Amino acid sequence: MDPQAQLTDPTAFLIQEIGALLFCMVFLFLWRQSRVIYFGLWAGAWVIRAVAAIFGFELLRTYNSDWLAPYATFEFAFAIVLLSAARAGFASAPKDWRTSLRLIAILPIFVALVWAVGQRAGLEAYHITHALVLGFVYLYNFLLLRRHKGIGSRIFRFSLMVLAIVFFEHAAMLFYIYHHGTAPEWALYLHNESYYDFELHCMLAFAAMAMWSETQIDRIRDLSNEVDHLRRENTHRFDLDHLTGLLNQAALQKRVEAPESFQGVVAVCDMDNFKEINDRYGHLVGDEILRNVGHLLANSIRHQDEAYRWGGDEFVILFLDQHPEVARKRMAVIETRLRDFRVRGFGVLPIGFSWGAIDARGRALRDALDEADREMYTRKRARGGERQSKAV
Repeated sequence: MDPQAQLTDPTAFLIQEIGALLFCMVFLFLWRQSRVIYFGLWAGAWVIRAVAAIFGFELLRTYNSDWLAPYATFEFAFAIVLLSAARAGFASAPKDWRTSLRLIAILPIFVALVWAVGQRAGLEAYHITHALVLGFVYLYNFLLLRRHKGIGSRIFRFSLMVLAIVFFEHAAMLFYIYHHGTAPEWALYLHNESYYDFELHCMLAFAAMAMWSETQIDRIRDLSNEVDHLRRENTHRFDLDHLTGLLNQAALQKRVEAPESFQGVVAVCDMDNFKEINDRYGHLVGDEILRNVGHLLANSIRHQDEAYRWGGDEFVILFLDQHPEVARKRMAVIETRLRDFRVRGFGVLPIGFSWGAIDARGRALRDALDEADREMYTRKRARGGERQSKAV
């Protein structure tokens, strides 16, 4: 090759420098926004690549092999940093990439070998080796990022695969030209490859931006879901009766005023002798009884049914899509269990339990609730009359 041949291309050099700085800014922005090590390492790699391009330009301009050592140093440092990025993945904290960065320590030995090869076999052998190394580096990044989903991630991985293929193609073409072409052809090919390398790396950078945008959208969606969950949790907490764990009177009022119709059975129930128990044993025992009755009601209905504390010792149960006879049998079972009710420290303390159950299909929930309440009080008065007769 003629050392005086005009093979340097300032335009290709400017494209390399502008591209390296542009890609550095893109990945630096992504790193500052996300603090993802992967993007930070790519930003650092492009700074190294910008410095390498300066030495590469001088190497081709002067054809002086002394420039090969610094050029190879920065080019292979670029490859090592990209290997570290692949090992780090999209983790937010450093881990395996530190091991890869330690490979920089062997760069002087490697560069000495490259310089020796360059002296013996010429620059063509170095560029073939360089293209193969970058091809494997991009392929390695492609393989390690296979778990990530999303269109941006897919485009990013596709760009990595295309770059890997292109650099393998560079190596093959340089090898072919080296053995079958005239001396300057490999260098001319080296200049021309800068243009479409720039285009492919632009696609890679924009895919990284798209991937980061998808990550932000997913993060916003997750935060929105979390806020909705907290809002529902707080709403549910406001609708709970803290003593019994059942839904409270305000929740029942909202259910009654809801526009959607209720299809099922409404049951209203009340403890007959609760005031006597309160007066005899005190409010602490009364509160424990209410708490245990609330647990009994909650455990006696299906998960789709709803149990409310209407106020004091009165409760409401909504049996959704339930046959009236089945609901009445369930209320009778609850009544039976309360006859054997036990209180800690007092033993068996029977609880009288009156209830009314009305089918709410085809009517307003408020009307069904009022009728069930009347039926409950009718049963309570009847039991009161029975107790008075027995007393006489």
